[in-house]
Amino acid sequence: MKYFVYALALLAYGTPGFAQEENVLQQLLKGTDDSLLQEVLRHPEQFQLQVIYTQINRDADNTPSFTTYHYNVDSSLYFYPASTVKMPAALLALEKLNELRILGLDKYSNMQTGAAHPPQTAVSRDTSAQDSLPSIAHYIKKIFLVSDNDAYNRLYEFLGQEYLNRKLYEKGFQNLRIIHRLSVSGYDVEGNRYTNPVSFYKGDSLLYHQGEVYSAFYPKLRLKEQIRGVGYMDDDGTIVPEPFDFRYKNFVSLQELHDILKAVLFPDATPPEKRFNLTEEDYRFLWKYLSMLPRESDYPRYEEWDSYVKFFLFGDSKDTIPDHIRIFNKVGDAYGFLTDVAYVVDFKNKVEFLLAANIHVNKNQTYNDGVYEYDEIGFPLLARLGRMVYEYELQRQRKFAPQLYYLK
Repeated sequence: MKYFVYALALLAYGTPGFAQEENVLQQLLKGTDDSLLQEVLRHPEQFQLQVIYTQINRDADNTPSFTTYHYNVDSSLYFYPASTVKMPAALLALEKLNELRILGLDKYSNMQTGAAHPPQTAVSRDTSAQDSLPSIAHYIKKIFLVSDNDAYNRLYEFLGQEYLNRKLYEKGFQNLRIIHRLSVSGYDVEGNRYTNPVSFYKGDSLLYHQGEVYSAFYPKLRLKEQIRGVGYMDDDGTIVPEPFDFRYKNFVSLQELHDILKAVLFPDATPPEKRFNLTEEDYRFLWKYLSMLPRESDYPRYEEWDSYVKFFLFGDSKDTIPDHIRIFNKVGDAYGFLTDVAYVVDFKNKVEFLLAANIHVNKNQTYNDGVYEYDEIGFPLLARLGRMVYEYELQRQRKFAPQLYYLK
């Protein structure tokens, strides 16, 4: 519990008593005496910190209502979303299975990925799975437990570029583009438009086959600062003294990421047109793995520390996260951009809130060189930001305590 003792000492704003019409998030940030937070707030152009904080209040029937506060959120400002794009891909992979309506086909079915032409690669085995067979369920599990890149790539290939984006657009999530695989060489813009053939089996019986798909999806988003910096490292390890072009890279605004997570955690409070087509069992599956810690998994068995992909509250330490705290989230970090989108729950103290933040920590303005201030600034900043909001939530008065049994 040293995190929370430290956080109490960290915050000097006293008992919160902000009027409802005031921006509570801005008041909290303004009132903190934490030197790192103050330094980041003093340099908005350098760090480009964006924060979304959503309070959750329940009525007598435990129905939630939401009040959202923003700090410095600019949905037209480009940032690289990194692994956060894996979250909507996971949700839509489940939705696509449901919409196929094939008897016997589900997220646990044996998924065989083929290769139509280079640089595509095939997958027939996954030795990290209990049965050594790949499946949608196992890929999603690896995505949320340790942010596995190959697992995301296989879902991207199952969905196809156009399907992935069109489905999100139809739900009203339109300030985004998800147009490439992650951390694999050989794929250019055109190569990412081609997605591998995929087949699903039950035993030796073919349940569904999808051939290679070609998609050409590139929305004309009006985004600022898509060409950034003073240099970048190319694939040969050479520093090129020119700005880095992000115009053909993925993008999802922080608001869209926040709203997508909110939709999967609170489907009944989400307008029908924005919901994902998921079963009750799908939701419970997602809640389980959104919040599971690496050490709690048997297949695969991971050695990563608790906060490996839990940046808020705990991202600046490798200590064990208390059992009564669960964080349902997705993080991303690449090119000096650091993002966490989370629903934080304290079962013991009856606390819940949504928090999303992004920060840019690339002092030398050189991209792809691996020289970023994650450890010095990024992880500590998100951890302290999470603790700041958590401590406020501990003191905030609620008419009805949330009943969170369904999340256990």
